[in-house]
Amino acid sequence: MSILFCRGGGRALLSQSTVAAGALQQSRRFCGYGGMGDDGGNVKWGKEEMEQRVVVIMGATSTGKSKLSVQLSSMFSGEVINSDKIQVYRGLDITTNKIPVADRRGVPHHLLGELDPAAGELLPSGFRALASCAIEDISARGRIPVVAGGSNSFIHALLSDRFDPRYDPFRERSSARKEALRSRCCFIWVHVEAATLAEHIDRRVDEMVAEGMVEELERYFAVEGEVERHPGLGKAIGVPEFRSYFTGRGCRTAAAFEAALAAIKANVRRLTVEQVRKIERLAAMGWPLLRVDATPAVAARLSGNLSSAPWRRYVAEPSVSAVARFLEEEDWRRSAAIAAVGTAAHATY
Repeated sequence: MSILFCRGGGRALLSQSTVAAGALQQSRRFCGYGGMGDDGGNVKWGKEEMEQRVVVIMGATSTGKSKLSVQLSSMFSGEVINSDKIQVYRGLDITTNKIPVADRRGVPHHLLGELDPAAGELLPSGFRALASCAIEDISARGRIPVVAGGSNSFIHALLSDRFDPRYDPFRERSSARKEALRSRCCFIWVHVEAATLAEHIDRRVDEMVAEGMVEELERYFAVEGEVERHPGLGKAIGVPEFRSYFTGRGCRTAAAFEAALAAIKANVRRLTVEQVRKIERLAAMGWPLLRVDATPAVAARLSGNLSSAPWRRYVAEPSVSAVARFLEEEDWRRSAAIAAVGTAAHATY
């Protein structure tokens, strides 16, 4: 197994970002200062940004990213930063598949259900500002930031050394230009084969229905009505599919219900294909990704085997090994740098 390390340096000035009013308030809280600077979104960093270590867990929907992020955070004194563009908003916890509090095992989570959905949509540039502040805060306390989520546009915006909000690296016809990283990162890609993942998604949607997703959507539309007031949260898969069912006249039929569920499953499957395509694009840009195969673990669960052995063997153990070696390498690098500075100072004296 090859362990992949990132050694990208970063500029000391965040790119200008356009952030919704609610996100700006969150940024002030994360950064710990009152003013937003000259443009309301820039945050100036020192050379410490180049020293930050970040673990990044990527993958398509329903591959187990949240589970792995909690496991790694528990072992390596980490805190999770959510990078799912829908889960950043408050509300619809079941529909957006937020990890339940009980499953977080006491691990602090940042940017998970914290933004007001009525304040506006959080753009990648806004996420860059907010998540950067969270990384700074976590790192300053001697803990490890663990970024986890399926929105690869957010991950790219956060970690690209020279992020330009006008440039879309995921366009079908755009060339995959090489991009450096602004922090030292250990990327883990949790992958599940398409056919197995599709079956798992269908079952997961049924489980969410049993957990109360439809009742949650009914309460949401009872307040929202026919007017779209939540531009970000309103894009959550499940909201568009059930909108006419709950807001149209005479639309609450069994056929309409089944059609909405079928649409949700189909749309999630299409989303996973797009997520994998974007991850492959990041790899083509030179971002070193360690891919772990969760297919045996998911297949075992689908067959009724609830043993943790497949997950532990194929996902947890290689991921733990990768992060351990990454952190050891970074500790060695820092020790060597400190020793070099001490030697130079002694020679000068």
